[in-house]
This record gives sequence, structure tokens and C-alpha cells, in this order.
Amino acid sequence: MKPRFAGWALAAALCVLSSLLLAGCNGGKADPKAEAPPPASVVPDLDANNFKVDHPEQFPLVTAVEHKAAPALNVTGVVQPDIARAVPVISLAAGRVVEIKARLGDVVKKGQLLLRVQSNDVAGAYQTYLKAVNDERLAGVQLQRAQILYEKGAVAKSALETAEVAEKDARADLDHALEQLRVLGIDKDHPSGIVDIVAPISGVISDQQVTTASGVQGLGSPNPFTISDLSYVWIVCDVYENDLDAVHVGEYADIRLNAYPNKVFKGRVDNILPVLDPSLRTAKVRLEVQNPGLMRVGMFVTATFYGKQPETRTAVPATAILHLHDREWVYTPISAGHFKRLEVVTGNMLPGNMQEVVSGIKPGDQVVSNALPLQNTVEQ
Repeated sequence: MKPRFAGWALAAALCVLSSLLLAGCNGGKADPKAEAPPPASVVPDLDANNFKVDHPEQFPLVTAVEHKAAPALNVTGVVQPDIARAVPVISLAAGRVVEIKARLGDVVKKGQLLLRVQSNDVAGAYQTYLKAVNDERLAGVQLQRAQILYEKGAVAKSALETAEVAEKDARADLDHALEQLRVLGIDKDHPSGIVDIVAPISGVISDQQVTTASGVQGLGSPNPFTISDLSYVWIVCDVYENDLDAVHVGEYADIRLNAYPNKVFKGRVDNILPVLDPSLRTAKVRLEVQNPGLMRVGMFVTATFYGKQPETRTAVPATAILHLHDREWVYTPISAGHFKRLEVVTGNMLPGNMQEVVSGIKPGDQVVSNALPLQNTVEQ
């Protein structure tokens, strides 16, 4: 027995010596891969949202905190032009359109030429003007003659008075004819059969009812153009009957455009229509918003109304929120090495890179501080 034991001891000593010699050949350097912690592996549970992790210390936890927020009501709405700022372009002369200088959607300035109309009304107005000029000249001559005859006693005073009245009537007719030419935009010294229609205000052409060679009716509908001043617009929202207590005239709401979700605008509640939609049980709420140039008629928006009593909500680091399949999730520990993926509903972003959570977790719950690495591990 002793020789066999001595042989085993000698073999062990030789193994240790060979290991030391091998380490000396490598220059005494340690292998970094051998010293690194083994990669975490995930074992799915029977529940598809439950996972077991071998090394949970690689995924630090954070405690959800309490956040005081004003109660919010989110509703959808549509951008519409302010009716009070929509001005029709009226043609005072009936005729045929010979030239169009603007189109639907163009931005125009006040006084800008929009279209030209060839009209017989101009010929009639100018003829009336010439007749009024002749009548006023004749009435003036007759008045001078009556004054001379009256001074010499050749006519009665009544004849002089009649001549004075005729001269005043002729002057009034001339003033009326001149005003008609001015309204039509006709220069009495350079008459033309073409009437220029200009923009009454600055804005955007929101409606066009004429084309080249079409006819227009003087002071009749449809109007050739409608110009809308979009510096201020309406946001018309549908609010359910049960939520009307959160909306009050004069208060402000946050407006977010679907096209620009990161921009927030302020809108003032201008009116709450008194009639409900009988099928949807919603009321139309109208907000007035200053348009910085991004809002276009017909855009969909989200309006947020805030109550006065604060609500208690949850806040976690934004990195704890996982955006997956158009939903939002967090990972919470359920036991040693076990995590559960919970769906949550988030709210607004908060200072300090914190994210508001409306539902799904409560203050005091623990979540994985950075959900993305754990999700990547799960997907491997």
C-alpha cells in the first residue's frame, strides 16, 4: 500500500509542477474571458411573461416613486378654420372670368389681384356716368341763365328755385355715377370692360368656385373665392357626457398634433355647444388656438383638459419602460431570479428623465431600472 500511495503523491506533484510551468510560459497573464461572469441565461416560465434569470444581479432594480399630477382628460379633435375669420371674395359685377391669378390653397395678401371679370355692367355704369356729366353741365348752364333773368326781372323767383333744384339733382346723380365706377374699380378717365377682383384680407384661399371662362354673378352665390385667416384656428373636440364636468369655458388645454407629437400648444375653451350628439352622447367643445403655421385645416389633434384636484400617480425612470408591439411594459421581480413583464399605461415625461405611469404599477413597486438589456437577454 505504501508504494502505491507514494506513486499517487508523485503524480499529483508532477501535475502541479506542469501547471506552474505552463503559467510561466504564458508570462503570468490571466485570461480575461475566464475571469468575466458567465452570461445570464433566461428560462421561460409557464406564463409567457414570466422569466427566470441565472444572474439577476446584472439587472439592477429601482423603486417606483409617487408623483402628484392634475387629473387629465384626453379627447380627440380636428383643426377647423375660424368662421369669423373666413371672408368671401365677392364680385360686384356679373360677367365672364377671363383670367385667374390665384388658386385654392394659395397664401394671398390684402389687395392682391385674384381674378379679372369681363362685364357689361362696366359699360352700363360708364354710360350712366357720361349721362350724369351731361345732365349736370346742362343743369349748371340753366341755373346761370335763370339767375341772370331773375336779376333783370324777366322770370319769377320760382323759376330760379326750380333751376337750383334741378342743378342739385344733376350733381347728386353725377356723384352716384362716380361712386358706382369707384366700387367697380373703373378709372373714369380710362374706362375698361375688365373688372379686377382683389383680396379683401390676407390669408389662405380655402375655397374656390370659379375657373377660367366660367361666369360669376354680381353679389350672388357661389362666391368665386373664400379667404381664411389661419393665424387663429378652432379645435373642435368630442367630449363624452360623463366627462363634461372636467371642461369649462375660459380654461386652457394642451393641444398635441398627431403630425408633431413633441410640440405642445395652448388652446382656450371658447364654447361648449349646448346640444349633444344623440347617438354618441358627446358634446362639441370648441377651442381657440394661435396657429404658428404648423396647423392645417383637417388635422387630427389630441386635447388634454386638466382638473383642479391633483391625483397620485407613479413615476419611474424612462429607461424602465419597454416599448414593444405598440405597448409599454416594465419588468418587476417576483422572487429570487424570477421577473415578470407587466403592461403599463404611461403618461407625460417628467423632469429628470422620469416617466409618468398612469396604471399598471403603484408607488413602492420595484422594477428593472433598464428594461432593454433584460429584453435583449430574453430574446436570445
